[in-house]
Amino acid sequence: MTGSTHDSAHRSVRTMGALTAGALVAVTAYTVVLGGDGWLWFGWVVLGLLTLAMAVTQS
Repeated sequence: MTGSTHDSAHRSVRTMGALTAGALVAVTAYTVVLGGDGWLWFGWVVLGLLTLAMAVTQS
């Protein structure tokens, strides 16, 4: 793998990680203010698993 491709993949994983962390904050805030919604948490778990899969496959 070339350096620029590896750097791009690393940035993608970091971006997904930031998106996942931001989504966790948003879902937690929504749950605290308006009450829990199972679909939001399910969506966050799916996003987290996708992020984890990206991180594992890019390593």
